[in-house]
Amino acid sequence: MKIKCVRSHVLIAFLLFTSEIPAFSQIHLPSFISNNMVLQQKCEAPMWGWADPGTHISITPGWSNTHYQTSADHEGKWFMKITTPSAGGPYSIVINKDTLINVMIGEVWLCSGQSNMQWALKQSENADQEVQKADYQDIRLFYAARDNARTPNKDVYGHWDECTPKAASTFSAVAYYFGRELYKELHVPIGLLHFSWGGSTVQAWTNPEVLRTTPEGRYFLEKFKQKIDTTTPGELPRNYRDPGANFYGMIRPLIPYGIKGVIWYQGENNVFEYQMYRNAFETMVKDWRNEWGEGDFPFYFVQLAPYHYSKEVVGAALRDAQRKALDIPNTGMAVTLDIGNPGNIHPTNKKDVGKRLSLWALAKTYGKGSIAYSGPMYESMKIEGNKIRIGFAYAGSGLYCKGDKLTCFTIAGNDKVFHPADAVIDGHTILVSSDEVKNPVAVRFAFENADEPNLFNKEGLPASTFRTDNWDIISKDY
Repeated sequence: MKIKCVRSHVLIAFLLFTSEIPAFSQIHLPSFISNNMVLQQKCEAPMWGWADPGTHISITPGWSNTHYQTSADHEGKWFMKITTPSAGGPYSIVINKDTLINVMIGEVWLCSGQSNMQWALKQSENADQEVQKADYQDIRLFYAARDNARTPNKDVYGHWDECTPKAASTFSAVAYYFGRELYKELHVPIGLLHFSWGGSTVQAWTNPEVLRTTPEGRYFLEKFKQKIDTTTPGELPRNYRDPGANFYGMIRPLIPYGIKGVIWYQGENNVFEYQMYRNAFETMVKDWRNEWGEGDFPFYFVQLAPYHYSKEVVGAALRDAQRKALDIPNTGMAVTLDIGNPGNIHPTNKKDVGKRLSLWALAKTYGKGSIAYSGPMYESMKIEGNKIRIGFAYAGSGLYCKGDKLTCFTIAGNDKVFHPADAVIDGHTILVSSDEVKNPVAVRFAFENADEPNLFNKEGLPASTFRTDNWDIISKDY
């Protein structure tokens, strides 16, 4: 991190090695308001920091002659918004007597979740080749150090880097591929804020005050209370899976930095609570949107890949809960049933995951209407004698079977016993039947944990897990 400052080189070196908060002659900035950053284009970009109470703050961006002014309050906090232009740069921003350099204006996305979001480019498929190619001066990467807290942190540890092979190698592979696709299509600077933690839960990323307002949240908080009550003296009961821990430790310090939207890859650590996931996920999405105060910004997420969990059905049930979360406004889901690894919870094909997320963003956020962005999604069912006809949204130019016949369909009658089914494409619908079920009432698709079905649309995007019933799911240990 390089800072132009009127103080001596010795003092600058001391500050750089003792704190990740940019230290200027009179003020401090959060780590993500710094050299090399990307600010969201065409918006009122929040700027804030800390100084002695009463300190006068003046900001002059390099793209404008406007002087923005405020003063630090009695607690030493200051805040203002500056108007950003269309994408471009690099620019400088003068703050009092000091200068931020190499600042870009473009599109900023927050990338969060657990280990499959955290998974580094150097760990992913074709790593050597892809890392070597990861050289994009106008893509900027911010990798926040993992931290959990019981009260809101002031800042996170991290810094902005230009996208080079060295910086990209340890950065989130999914986030990198997502950002690279946006850059290639939009031709504007892209800022990627990587805030993830392997093994984390959805409740850990949600404000605990908000969790208290929902049944699911109160359940998680009660479990945490029990954990505290039974923790051995001298040990810290809180970790990165506990309610609110990562929200306070990592997300709250970032708010309200200007972002376009969020991509999210998480759920593996909530599979045994699949009944609550859809609502718990909605709580988190609403919480983040409320905290930022910028409306229902895009929130695109990844459906879990096939994996042999220790209890049957739970992974499929979580996938179905994610599908149902698509009724949350301005969301989209990248399906990964065809690019997983049932024997490894961390599939190495992250390029297609990032690309499928980018399809949602390009089509729904950036208006690239000609792009197919989703595979078939269950929409309707109709009983026709001894068959059930399934209708789909996002069938594209037609349904497509990669193989001799469709797989992973099951069908049941009123006895609620599911049998393997024959499934035949009929236009934009599928007819499902079984000789074992004379009077069918329900269909399930890809409803085993490790199912790898072969239903796609002709644009090559896979269909999502679904079920037409709302029966209780009975899961057994393997």
